[in-house]
Order: sequence, then structure tokens, then C-alpha cells
Amino acid sequence: MPGTTQHSDLYPSRGQQTARLTERLDPVVYAAPNSPGPLSPAQVQAYESNGFLIIEDVFTGESLQTLQDELERLRLHGAQTYPQQTITELESGDMRSMFQVHQHSPVFRQLAANPKLADIARYLLDDQVYIHQSRVNYKPGFRGQEFYWHSDFETWHVEDGLPRMRTLSMSIPLTRNSENNGPLMLIPGSHRQYVVCEGETPDNNYARSLQKQEVGVPGDAQLSQLAEQSCITAACCNPGSVIIFDCNVMHGSNGNITPDPRSNVFFVYNAMSNQPVAPFCNQPPRPEHLGSRLHIEPV
Repeated sequence: MPGTTQHSDLYPSRGQQTARLTERLDPVVYAAPNSPGPLSPAQVQAYESNGFLIIEDVFTGESLQTLQDELERLRLHGAQTYPQQTITELESGDMRSMFQVHQHSPVFRQLAANPKLADIARYLLDDQVYIHQSRVNYKPGFRGQEFYWHSDFETWHVEDGLPRMRTLSMSIPLTRNSENNGPLMLIPGSHRQYVVCEGETPDNNYARSLQKQEVGVPGDAQLSQLAEQSCITAACCNPGSVIIFDCNVMHGSNGNITPDPRSNVFFVYNAMSNQPVAPFCNQPPRPEHLGSRLHIEPV
């Protein structure tokens, strides 16, 4: 069973560690140079250099409408059907996130396996892939709260036990992501350095961190260093676009006080060769709906 044996920790964080930046030890693009694939050489270069890539208008028309209808169905009925997988905003009680949507929704299951997404993941990671995590993030109008700066890999490594940086996310906006309604913000080039975080991992940290992350976030000095090296980029794009971003790129988003919701569906593709081991902290693994350990099969 995954996670029963502790492996060497190539990316230590938290515990007795001191906040600092260290060099990434893993490739960003695993595909052989100039090998044919679903992305152009310019797109591959942009992804490798920046740690993310935005492809506009991948899903349009009827296919986009189907995704938007499913988004609304889960917003209205998902919390009653899947309460454990649903996270609400601390203050308003509005739905913030719903996890494991690739298992609970046939529409989003088909989307995760769509060649327009899965072929890119297999190419960039040069491996068969499975869904480590899936979710819908609802950032409702007026009261949608921020997601503080973080590297996904730091959490997935420390709390889920993913050994290496052979993982990427794809975010598909299902509403307009504008500069005003709390779009995803990324720091280009930040994926080439690993941010070591301070502090112990509390018991059941995931229960609080999904509403407001306070452990596993960069120190002010480290975040300032990364921001000084490159300008923060807001991923503003149309519904149906695809934002591909490396597991270690520093990202976050502001709150949304506009009337316009900002809702995206996320799929985390992990290489089959990078399956989770025992978490690199003093806590048991997070629940299955946050990080797949028991139901791992290639997309």
C-alpha cells in the first residue's frame, strides 16, 4: 500500500527547518527536448521558463455550457450530497471548494480524461498520469475570500507524501477571470526554487487550512525575494481557457468583492512513477478526497 514506508526527504520543510529558498532538484519538463507533442516548442519553452502556461478558449460553445451547468448543479446540491468533500467560507458560509469532483461528477470525470488536458500532462511529465486531487473552487461575488501565497508541492510533499516534483495542475475557468474578481496570481520563475516553510504541522491541519492556510506558507522575506526576481502575473482569461501550472510555482489569489463570481475547476495530474509515500511530517496522510492514495489508476 502506498505510504507505508518512509523515503528520503529531498525537500524538507516545517518542523525544525528555517525559512529559506533552496534550489529545485527535479526537471520542469520531463519530455525529451524537441520531442513531438500536443504543445508547440514556444509553449513548452514558456511553461519551462515561467512555470505556467495559459491557453485561451480551449472549450467553447456547447461543451463549455455543459461544464458551466455542472458547476452550478454542484454549487446548489453538492454540499448536501458530499458534505465531507465540501469546504465553506469561514465568515459567509458560502461554498468555497468541493473536492474529488472527478469521481462524483461524470461531466468532470470526462473532462479530466479529455485528451486536450491529459495528453499535455502526459507529455510534460513524460509518464502515465493519475488524478492526485480534483476540486471546484467557487469564489462567490461580494464575499469570496483570498487564497494566500503557497506552493502546492510543499503541502503535497509534507502532508501527502509526494516524493518529487513530477506533478502539475490544470485550472479551467468556468467564469470570466478578470483582474478585479480575484484571479489566480503567479510569480513567473518561482518554480525553480523551493520555499522551505517554518512551523509544526498541527493535527488535522487540512481541516483549517482549506478555509485559511496558515501553515506551509512562505515567509515574508522569501516571498519578497521571489517577487523581486519577477513581476507577479494575474491569469486573466476567458471561460473555457486552460491554465497549466507547475506544482512548485508560487501562487495565490485576492478576495473577490465584485458582484462577479470566479469559479474554476482544477485537476492535479501526478506521474504514476511519483505515487505518494508516507507523509514527510509527523501526521498521518490527509483524507483520500484531498490526495489519492487508495484509488490510483491511469487517466
